[in-house]
Amino acid sequence: QVYLVESGGGWVQAGGSLKLSCAASGFAFSSHGMGWFRQAPGKEREFVAFINWSGSSTSYANSVKGRFTISRDYVERTVYLQMDSLKPEDSALYYCARGRPRMVDSFANREEYDYWGQGIQVIVSS
Repeated sequence: QVYLVESGGGWVQAGGSLKLSCAASGFAFSSHGMGWFRQAPGKEREFVAFINWSGSSTSYANSVKGRFTISRDYVERTVYLQMDSLKPEDSALYYCARGRPRMVDSFANREEYDYWGQGIQVIVSS
């Protein structure tokens, strides 16, 4: 059974930092790209960041580029999202997701992911 469990969310003031973790189990972690998405109230779930299976390639939404960093640890089987210079508009429920074995479309497309975590809340106050 595939499990993705997010942690590390919470409340922070604008300009602050948070580091999200996504613990993965039940599958070959080193064989899948991994992504982070977020969903604010009343909005669609949107792409945040992606890291490929080997960790050699990353991609970010324009809104977080230069402020967020995605990484992965193969020993811990964990994907991280370091979030710096947080803004109130970063407030959302953040989801970790597993990329399909063969991602044929953009990694920003939710359909390219087959398993999702339960989400973790991030609140940034102004």
